[in-house]
Amino acid sequence: MTAAMAARPPRALHLTEALVARVERVEPEGPPRAGLVRMEEADYGPAARALVAARPAGAVWVFAYGSLIWKPAFEAVEARPCHVHGWRRSFCLHLESWRGTVDRPGLMLALDRGGSCHGMAYRMPEDGLEAAMEALLRREIGYVEDIGFLRWIAGRVGGAVVPVLACYAAPRREGTYVRLTEAEQADRLAGAAGHMGSCAAYLHNTVRHLEELGIRDRYLWRLQRMVAERIAAP
Repeated sequence: MTAAMAARPPRALHLTEALVARVERVEPEGPPRAGLVRMEEADYGPAARALVAARPAGAVWVFAYGSLIWKPAFEAVEARPCHVHGWRRSFCLHLESWRGTVDRPGLMLALDRGGSCHGMAYRMPEDGLEAAMEALLRREIGYVEDIGFLRWIAGRVGGAVVPVLACYAAPRREGTYVRLTEAEQADRLAGAAGHMGSCAAYLHNTVRHLEELGIRDRYLWRLQRMVAERIAAP
């Protein structure tokens, strides 16, 4: 993120809090996904230790491109703008829980191949690294199979290119990954909700926080306008 980007005043969203409130609700938590193994309480510690043991040399940075921007799960010792090439934000994760239901599935952001993405990099504390990694996993990972969607990618932080840990990067698992048109994505985001709230609120929070950081994602800007139009339609 350049100084010029940081100096940009936030734009007023089409998807306002008032529009989000029209569709905000909490649905009962859905059943576990068939064929996937739930993470148990005792699984998180070993998984965190394995990730820490296999980390690249140097500081541990986590790439935040969606909700981790405003809710990183761990106490970061440093936060820096970060730019990654070859990856882009995409509402390509099919949700039947969290922010969707079986009858009305939602979508969640992931990193898909192609393009580039501006976000934030949060540096984990070296002292208490395993605890910070476990906190991240507890926030992001619900199934054992999801651990495979965490990967180290190259991110530009300041003037250096460093490894950054990205959650849900290229998750092409059948039944989880979907490729929808932007119109189809907007249809889902405008109406889906689960036990964690609505997709519209998730989109609103993401775009609002990106705007406050001076990060302008044209794809998300189009989506928030399309979702606003759908919610406002009589």
